[in-house]
Amino acid sequence: MIFRTRIVAAAAAFVAASAMAAGPSVVSGPGENPACFKPWDANTKYFQWPAKKGPYRIALANGFVGNTWRIQMIKMAKAYAATPEMKSNIKEFKIVSTGTDVAAQIAAIDNFINSGYDAIVTIAVNPTAFAPVIKRANAAGVVVVPFDNVLDSDQVMMVNEDQLAMGQQSGEWVVKNIPSKSGKLLEVRGVPGNSVDRDRHLGFRKVVEAPGNKFEVVEVVGNWDDGTAQKAVADAVAVHKNFDGMFVQGGSTGAVRALIDAKHKMIPVAGEAENGFRKLCVEHAKEGLVCASLGQSPGLVAISMKAAVAALQGKVMPQMISVPIPMATHPNFKAGENYFPDLTDNFFTTNDFPPCDVNLKATDIMSKDEKNN
Repeated sequence: MIFRTRIVAAAAAFVAASAMAAGPSVVSGPGENPACFKPWDANTKYFQWPAKKGPYRIALANGFVGNTWRIQMIKMAKAYAATPEMKSNIKEFKIVSTGTDVAAQIAAIDNFINSGYDAIVTIAVNPTAFAPVIKRANAAGVVVVPFDNVLDSDQVMMVNEDQLAMGQQSGEWVVKNIPSKSGKLLEVRGVPGNSVDRDRHLGFRKVVEAPGNKFEVVEVVGNWDDGTAQKAVADAVAVHKNFDGMFVQGGSTGAVRALIDAKHKMIPVAGEAENGFRKLCVEHAKEGLVCASLGQSPGLVAISMKAAVAALQGKVMPQMISVPIPMATHPNFKAGENYFPDLTDNFFTTNDFPPCDVNLKATDIMSKDEKNN
């Protein structure tokens, strides 16, 4: 009788453990701190994980690291992990960058799961290849938070700005600043295969190809990198001679330098939030360079880390967290506010999130490195 009781108790314990390790429960909102963790829309569902006692082992499984945005993102992750808020919640923080190989990134995430990490934040190399590893993470009770390049899935908590909207807003601004609604546009795309590149492209094309517009669009790949974008734009100008407007997903400083070096006429340019781009916009405004600068902040990594900790604490969280798109346009660039003359060109200017109490100083960010640790 005692033996049978033990078997029943053991079975019950196994079922309870399996339930706890089955991933988050879908629950009713509202969620934790909605000013910071804003649900994407009215249809966003809410997750809740079983609460774990901290401090936690957290990992960043990055992919591509070959541009200034990714470098600053890793520096910001290290800077945020060192803040008093996060330091008290983190037992260990590990960073690995695996390049553009999907299999390598999935293997890195699997390694973190198997090593007993509590949460993994990641920029996915591909939006469709991660369903199996998400299931493995859920089975192990590991919180995975994709951000920036997110997944085509509603089975995992994610953090992002609306990339489709960013492409649309860029397109709307470009069209607004070309009264004829016609001409040749140069679109400088990001890293191929990423959801961010795809969604910004689709948003931009939806606007500029709308009825009534008569634009020819030339596409080049800039990899969100100044050097790559500068060469791609220089080659495009050499072939096509003249453009009437330009949309740059990233590498905006290099893209504008290519126009200047080629003595191309100054045109409306919608670009990212690089400090160098904004400095060039101010410097050449009188020559006709008018700019819109929309920021995908590297600080998304900090919001993702904060969300991961809240989830581990058992807080109710939106499945998709929306971060506002910061935008500055000509003639509203102001030194010391939305661009910084004394900082490097490759510094991204949008790094504070007041509703989340995240405000990282440039000196703290730039004192870190981008190495795996």
